[in-house]
Amino acid sequence: MKRSNTSRNMIVTLNGTSIKKGIVLSFIVLLMTFLLSGVLTSLKPEYRLNSSSINDLTKNIDSEAFLQLLGAENRFFISALPDQTEPIKLSSILFKVATSINPDDPRSLLGRELPGFSLYDSEIVVAGNGTNYTNMPYESPPPTEVLEQEREASINKNDVVNPSDEEPKAPPTLTTGDKKVVYIYNTHNTESYLPLLEGETDPNSAVHSEANVTIVSELLGKELQSAGIGSQIESTDIQQNVKQKGWNYAKSYKASRTIVESAMATNQDIKYLIDIHRDSQRKGVTTIKINNKSFAKIAFVIGGDNPNAEKNEQLAKELHALLDKKYPGLSRGIFEQKGKGVNGVYNQDLSNNAILLEFGGVDNNLEELKNTVAAVSDVFSEYFWQAEKVDGNAESEKK
Repeated sequence: MKRSNTSRNMIVTLNGTSIKKGIVLSFIVLLMTFLLSGVLTSLKPEYRLNSSSINDLTKNIDSEAFLQLLGAENRFFISALPDQTEPIKLSSILFKVATSINPDDPRSLLGRELPGFSLYDSEIVVAGNGTNYTNMPYESPPPTEVLEQEREASINKNDVVNPSDEEPKAPPTLTTGDKKVVYIYNTHNTESYLPLLEGETDPNSAVHSEANVTIVSELLGKELQSAGIGSQIESTDIQQNVKQKGWNYAKSYKASRTIVESAMATNQDIKYLIDIHRDSQRKGVTTIKINNKSFAKIAFVIGGDNPNAEKNEQLAKELHALLDKKYPGLSRGIFEQKGKGVNGVYNQDLSNNAILLEFGGVDNNLEELKNTVAAVSDVFSEYFWQAEKVDGNAESEKK
């Protein structure tokens, strides 16, 4: 009997000790948070007025860590955690918050120390199959001498976009009528692909005035048109505009912005902005086989420094999910770029439905690009008509 009472007393004592530890831990965390907030607002007064600064400060704290902290006071929150969740390390959380350095991502330290390294300091919003921080999309501006030279193309652009042997497609059952609702353009319109250039093997020389990424834009526009979605393809040579103004390559988005704004002012029906690019990654990263057909992978790039970033990201997520369902592995994922060293806006502040798409890389050939164009058109059409159905704006045509 005495042994039983002793056991109960020990259990009560242990439970009391656990509760006290939880309370002490919570108190320490709250105290450190208030102290840190006080120090930050003293050193940087702008933090007092900018709630996004607090968001940036805390975004490195894992959501599971928040749940565990809340669970110290209310066990209900613990039930939402996975069974194999590891206990939080308070020292690691405080280190991330205080320094903005993530021990699991060396770029957070190296990006501040190595010149030019910040160019690769993008964030993976949604990772596609095989995507990690070693194979993220990046754009490498061609040397000046390459921009001034003209390579011989191995194809004729008009033959590709308007082949004489093309079979007519059946009329779409849904159509936007005369409305051009999708605007497709190319900020870096001279970006090309090595297989399109006669005898060229240097990836830094994958540049051409005609045999370039504009072919992808025109092919995509035709595919969307076949699906009943009116598309406006921008024909302005934006890089020529950059050159005429005496600007450097980094001001390409400033040049394209004027073009996009003019198009939107002229055509009030535009709902979607698609800026098509070509990545600088090599074939192993940008190519995939699906059902024995080779495709050029695509990547979604979101400008994190624009007020529409969240809505642009939502559009990219829905399109990525559809691609992953119908063409597994075709999308490399969604990447957010912002901060020093990048544009960070990409004209995406002009619309809630603006996306930047990287179609393949320097090594992808025309057949792979065509396959991807068909897949993207298929998925975008499905998304578009579903969205129109919800809005009640689709026009049915019975053929």
